[in-house]
Amino acid sequence: MRNLLSRTRLGTEGVLLGIILALSIVLALTTDSFLSLQNLFDLLNNQSVNIIFAVGLVVVLIAGGIDISFAVAASVVQYVVMTLLIETLGGGSWALGIILSMLVGTLLGLFNALLIHRFRIVSIIVTIGTFNLFFGLLMYFTGGVSIYDIPDWLYYSIPLLDLPAERGSATLYFPAAVMAVMVMLTWFILARTGFGRAVYGFGSSPEAARRSGVSVWKIHAFAYGWLGLCAGVAGLMQAHIVQEVVPNALIGQELPILAAVVLGGATLGGGRGSVLGAVLGVLLLAVVQNGLNLLGVTPYAFRMIVGLIILIAITTSNLGNLLPRSTRAKNV
Repeated sequence: MRNLLSRTRLGTEGVLLGIILALSIVLALTTDSFLSLQNLFDLLNNQSVNIIFAVGLVVVLIAGGIDISFAVAASVVQYVVMTLLIETLGGGSWALGIILSMLVGTLLGLFNALLIHRFRIVSIIVTIGTFNLFFGLLMYFTGGVSIYDIPDWLYYSIPLLDLPAERGSATLYFPAAVMAVMVMLTWFILARTGFGRAVYGFGSSPEAARRSGVSVWKIHAFAYGWLGLCAGVAGLMQAHIVQEVVPNALIGQELPILAAVVLGGATLGGGRGSVLGAVLGVLLLAVVQNGLNLLGVTPYAFRMIVGLIILIAITTSNLGNLLPRSTRAKNV
């Protein structure tokens, strides 16, 4: 499949964009509201948090790891930051809230990196453990109680673009701008810095990267720390969107986002992936889910699609181990 894409020069991103456009045309013909400005803006507003998660996760996958604890980490960040702001810092502000969210999220990511690097444990095992550890501690200390009385600066929506539409107006909100900043920052680091190339090199061949002088700890610290930072920002944006902090609101987002990033060209073996691919992967799943809702199809169909994507990703990533040696040699 990858050889076909390279021969046609479309690339994963081009194929995804083509699929999104094709689905959009089909949904525009079969529904009344898919191409409405309100629906398109709602898609961007609703997917801002998922895209921030995705651009953090793609860094971990490129580095050859996997992390399923980021959504729980975002919930922990919400509670820790809101508690500090309300009880200690007099309510705070946007600047202070974002800084604290980045700091707490990065620390949680570095905790994963430390366990993976120091004890040489497979990343998925570590993050399954921290997923349960973070969630258990969160529920224990909060008692599962939501925070409704959040600061005013976080409570009130901030419109960025407000356009007249068929029914009222279509509005793009502040989280979409934060999402765009996180996308550009991640792209710049991976595509325009030497360290970003080192992350790709380490994911492709960890042993070769070690021999060339790449610091394994720095790669692990950056990959999981950056995902933690993105999770912190995403958690704050999610609290802003729903205007409250709920301990289990983000639980269950891990697999759809993982599927989206894999759809975008990242592999579970490392060394492949792009920020644009991750964004398009999220948007493709968002279009599918939105289309199913507009067509009145059961939401369980979307879960089935996500599971199928993950199974295909795992199968194709291990296909090389199942092929005869002669066949593998021809494909190299």
